[in-house]
Amino acid sequence: MLFGCSDSRLAAEIIFDRGLGDLFVVRTAGHVAGAEVLGSVEYGVTVLGAPLVVVLGHDSCGAVTEASEAERGGVAPAGYLGDVVERVMPSVLAARARGFTEVDQFVDEHIRRTVGGLVGRSVLLANEVSAGRCAVVGLSYRLSEGTVSCVAERGLGA
Repeated sequence: MLFGCSDSRLAAEIIFDRGLGDLFVVRTAGHVAGAEVLGSVEYGVTVLGAPLVVVLGHDSCGAVTEASEAERGGVAPAGYLGDVVERVMPSVLAARARGFTEVDQFVDEHIRRTVGGLVGRSVLLANEVSAGRCAVVGLSYRLSEGTVSCVAERGLGA
C-alpha cells in the first residue's frame, strides 16, 4: 500500500508500474497523517494483508515549502491549509535543528518523521512490523528525474 502526497504528479500506479487495483493508495497534502490516514493504513495492513507500506514524498513539495515559509515568516496560512502546515512544521523544525536549510532536505526529514509517526502512533501497524508481517519504507521521489530513493525504513532488518 502507498501513503503519499496528493500532488497529481505522484501517480503511484505510473511511478511503480502497477495497474488499477494493484495498490491501496491513501493521499493527503504533504502526506500528513491524521486519524483517517492511520485507520486507512491499518485497514490496508490488517484487513487487506499489505506486506509493505510506502510513504512517498517528493521534491519541491508545496506543503513542506509552505511550512518552511511559515516557520521563517512566523505566520501560518489561514483555513485548513494552516492545519496541514502545522502538521508539517515539526519536520521543518527538526530538519533545521539538524542543520538542513533546503526544502528538499526538509521533505526527506518529513518522510522520515512520517514513517516513524505511522509506526509510533498505530499499535496495530507496530505489531505487524514487529511480527515481521509488514515493513514501512519512506521514499523520496524526484520529479524531474523520475527516480525514488529510500530515506527511512522500519521492519526491513533496520
